[in-house]
Amino acid sequence: MVSHFSIESAVYPKHVWSPAGGWYAQPANWKRNTAVIGAVMAGVVAVIWKISAEKEVRYVMPQEGRFFPSRYWSKQLIEYDREQAARKAKDTTQAEAVQNS
Repeated sequence: MVSHFSIESAVYPKHVWSPAGGWYAQPANWKRNTAVIGAVMAGVVAVIWKISAEKEVRYVMPQEGRFFPSRYWSKQLIEYDREQAARKAKDTTQAEAVQNS
């Protein structure tokens, strides 16, 4: 059985109001509006990220050599890694001094 229904003969209202703009909405300045809301969202995420990084506290430090993304922004982990690097350099220097004497 073949249907004789086609899109051209479909009955639908041509002018529809809705908060979203109707069926074939193409609001003015949609590209600019999308860019603005994207920038606002990025700003909000950046502020929340910064506050979270400042308040982050670790009671157990991550193992050396393991990947922890927060090592790049957590002040506590950055200071811990610097202390560990300085301690390792100091131990290496002392070991070399003992070997040379």
